[in-house]
Amino acid sequence: MVATSVTLPRVEDTEEFGRRLGGLVRGGDLLLLAGPLGAGKTALVRGLAAGLGVRGRVSSPTFVIARVHDPAPGGRGVPLVHVDAYRLGGDLDQLDDLDLDTDLVDAVVAVEWGEGVAERLSEDHLLITLERHDDDVRTARLEPHGTWSERELPV
Repeated sequence: MVATSVTLPRVEDTEEFGRRLGGLVRGGDLLLLAGPLGAGKTALVRGLAAGLGVRGRVSSPTFVIARVHDPAPGGRGVPLVHVDAYRLGGDLDQLDDLDLDTDLVDAVVAVEWGEGVAERLSEDHLLITLERHDDDVRTARLEPHGTWSERELPV
């Protein structure tokens, strides 16, 4: 496992990085997004959704916990499941109740605040840790696990 970092000077760069990632992911992929509030997790998922070509406005699913975005006409044909695990507080039973392992068959599953909780869904996952610096520049650290170690990353 070799971690890679990419510098993202603006929010638009974070979204563009997500868009490039959306062009590479496939059904069954698990992405875990870590980082403090304001680090750019949802901005990255907005870009991911654009790269996949899915329906619906992407916003943080904090209050609904999970939001499914179906493929749009002309998209890649892969749904996106966007999860915010913050409110789960590490409760693995609530994570199981979301039945995400079923979604991992066909959809790309992106879990904000997923580090330390959602890894158990698949040993094959990409951990993306976002850090926001004082000058608002962000750094994304990509840590591939399992088969992700053999895949192309958008850096």
